[in-house]
Parts: sequence; structure tokens; C-alpha cells
Amino acid sequence: MNMDEATARIEAALYSAGRPLRIEDLIRASGTESRTKTLELLKNIMKNTKSAFKALEVVILPDGSYVFQLKPEYSSTVKRYASKPVLPNAALKTLSYIAYSQPISSKQLVEVRGTGVYAHLKELRQLDYISHQNVGRLKIYSTTEKFQKYFGIQGDVEDLKQRLFSKVRKTARMSQTNSTPQIVTELN
Repeated sequence: MNMDEATARIEAALYSAGRPLRIEDLIRASGTESRTKTLELLKNIMKNTKSAFKALEVVILPDGSYVFQLKPEYSSTVKRYASKPVLPNAALKTLSYIAYSQPISSKQLVEVRGTGVYAHLKELRQLDYISHQNVGRLKIYSTTEKFQKYFGIQGDVEDLKQRLFSKVRKTARMSQTNSTPQIVTELN
């Protein structure tokens, strides 16, 4: 296989995945069966992306995975053009509640979010953003590593809770000055 084809396959994998990919995934995608060659191709892709695009980038995440993404400084610019979000607002609110309160039981979630939470839990489990453990008849939910990667969260659960809490406080202060109540559903 020639290197142009291997490069194209890596680019296609990064673009279509919509999530970070491990080096092992990219080795398979490239068809080279060589870690060294794949890393070399990735280095060239990152260099070429940097020179060809102003708002897009290929980056290495702290866990060593690679992602093709929009540079953070452009996210607010394109928000209105973005396609339908992965999660509806109600499911995103349930996810943020789980992230902040984890570990949390299904009973507690129903008390706070209502019976519609069951559909949210199913969707969030399918996307692998949450996992559960059975404790008797209860299910106890918490976020997954995929959740942390997707939302760009680094650190432990306590760090996440602190970030969410500070975001809520900041938004509450802004709401008081605008006298318009707002609900925070964004994690970043």
C-alpha cells in the first residue's frame, strides 16, 4: 500500500469518527500494520492540517488518542450552523445532573427529572456516556471515560463537579444582572 492511500485512510477515519481514536485504531485504518509508519503519517497530517486549515486541527489528547476537531476559539462562531446536536436538551440536562451528582440512583433521577428520564438513560447508555451498576433492584449511574473524552474533561469526578458548580454559579450571577433565569446545560 502506498503512503498516500494510507494517509487518506487515516484522514477518513479521523474525520468520520467524530470522536478521539486510539493509535491502534489508526494503525488498522491506515492498513500499514506499522506503528512507526502510522505515527509518521499522523505527524504529516497534523502539519498539513495546520497549514491548510485555519479553524480545524488534529490534536493528540492527554490519553494519547487523536482527534480531528474544530479549534475551540471557533466553536461559538459556528454554533448556529452546526447540525442537530447529538443529544436533545432534556437528555443533556439529565447527563449533566448525573455528572454532577454521580454516583446517583435511578430512583433519585426520576424524582428530580421525571419519568422521561428512562428514555434519556437508554439514549445515554447507547452513546456510552453513562454506565450503571445494579445494587439490589436499583441501578446506580455514573459517567464513563467516553463521556470525559467527548466533552474534553480531564481529571477526576470531583474536578468535574467543581467545574460544573462554578459554571452554574457564574451563570446564576449573569442571570441576576440580566434578570433572566438561565439553565446551564453546557459542560465546557
